[in-house]
Amino acid sequence: MSLAGAGSTEAPSHPPPRGADLARARGQTGFSRRFHRGDYTVEVSINDYLDIYCPHYEEPLPERMERYVLYMVNYEGHASCDHRQRGFKRWECNRPDSPNGPLKFSEKFQLFTPFSLGFEFRPGHEYYYISASPPNTVDRPCLKLKVYVRPTNDSLYESPEPIFTSNNSCCSLRVPHAVLVVVPVVWTLLAS
Repeated sequence: MSLAGAGSTEAPSHPPPRGADLARARGQTGFSRRFHRGDYTVEVSINDYLDIYCPHYEEPLPERMERYVLYMVNYEGHASCDHRQRGFKRWECNRPDSPNGPLKFSEKFQLFTPFSLGFEFRPGHEYYYISASPPNTVDRPCLKLKVYVRPTNDSLYESPEPIFTSNNSCCSLRVPHAVLVVVPVVWTLLAS
């Protein structure tokens, strides 16, 4: 996995090196070592993007291809590398031999989001991501990432974790979602 664009509001102009070149680049920078130890921290500001590039291989090597499920977790989940500690699946790197190049996921660190699957972040707080190997694949070491959102002069929010609203909470959507399904059916019955 590779990170790009941290601390930037613009997407990078090119993806990271592919396959063996990516592994070589990781070894030279200590990226992989720091990721495995769990001390890889990125600082961002509100409205910055963090791009995650999944492993990609030009030539299929099924036994060596890396696949990951990426989770956003709380501090305890980060420390123990356990996504069941108030964690949820954020992305899945499951196509290492994609003909279109590496999968790229972007996280925008914003105070408010108009999207139902978006998350809201607060200045001055840390957020945690971990990886796990998908079921029925070779186990890989847990990769850990801590993201610190720099405080701003007008930071008024004190939430220690992402804000889970009806827009982005898996659990609180159950009742409103059921209501949204029932309302159109009742409306249709009344109209006929």
